[in-house]
Amino acid sequence: MAKSETKPAIGIFGGTFDPVHFGHLRTALDVVEALGLAQLRLIPCAIPPHRVEPVANAAVRRLMLELAIKNHPKLMVDDRELAREGPSYTVDTLLSLREDFVDNPLFVLMGTDAFASLTSWSRWQQIIELAHIVVMQRAEEPLSLSAELDEWYQQHQAKAGDEKLSAGKVWSVPVTQIGISATQIREALQQQRDVRYLLPDAVIRLIEQLGLYPPQADER
Repeated sequence: MAKSETKPAIGIFGGTFDPVHFGHLRTALDVVEALGLAQLRLIPCAIPPHRVEPVANAAVRRLMLELAIKNHPKLMVDDRELAREGPSYTVDTLLSLREDFVDNPLFVLMGTDAFASLTSWSRWQQIIELAHIVVMQRAEEPLSLSAELDEWYQQHQAKAGDEKLSAGKVWSVPVTQIGISATQIREALQQQRDVRYLLPDAVIRLIEQLGLYPPQADER
């Protein structure tokens, strides 16, 4: 676990982004500001190991992300998982990133539910060797962990100054409470409800232009 006084810190935020919305974007910025990250890479996954396959295809989900973060100097889209065959395991993505950023502090972002299920992830204990883990915790949101994971969390909990390390610590970062999910947005679009102010206007326009998430057929 190397000290890195000069290398910029990089955040990694993976997900299906089907579609990307303000809940993703605001919490990403919260972490950028809290940890002083030089950049944050939003990484759309190709085949999520722990959830159903995305509705929108990979190229469209990448384009939605590009439109959502256009002109923000610290946010960028990284499509390495889309170019890789098989399930999009976080540990493989971090191994790939380490080839590009050997000594940079890397911070992989995840929500409380994802962190609580960490022991079910592929080669989960290797993740902390490759990056820091950032648990994005909303106000009054409990962090309910198994006894095994809670002990591991306590052993790796970050303290002041650890941000200079390249990997190895767990950070809990308070983020803005925004109760939006991509599932709710897809359902609203399928029911032809207005989704303004839930996601960027440019993303809404693309959804409309491509006819994504069309109304569900009448089952009568």
